[in-house]
Amino acid sequence: MTLRPLKPCSQAGCPELTRERYCTKHKQEVGQQYERRRGSAHARGYDNRWKKYRLQYLAEHPLCVECKKQNRLTAANVVDHIEPHKGDYFLFWNPKNHQALCGSCHSIKTARLDGGFGN
Repeated sequence: MTLRPLKPCSQAGCPELTRERYCTKHKQEVGQQYERRRGSAHARGYDNRWKKYRLQYLAEHPLCVECKKQNRLTAANVVDHIEPHKGDYFLFWNPKNHQALCGSCHSIKTARLDGGFGN
């Protein structure tokens, strides 16, 4: 496996070299800043109403749609927004924008759309 070359940390003034965007110290700081700006799950709409809806949706759609496409039967445990809602109330609750995914497929989709974890 070929390692990526070392490059300077993207944090202004940091002299550390890293193979990622930020050095270990700044990666953690940037992640914490992102989480503070993002707000809690409840503030983003994932409240008790969503929890009840999620259980109902997964009871009606028990298998991961991505795994089914690959002829695998995997239990779904995430109700995914096909198109990220980004705070849009209608898109958040639109059942046509929901799909059942397993945790693994949801993580892969999130990483692909967001450009990686901890983005």
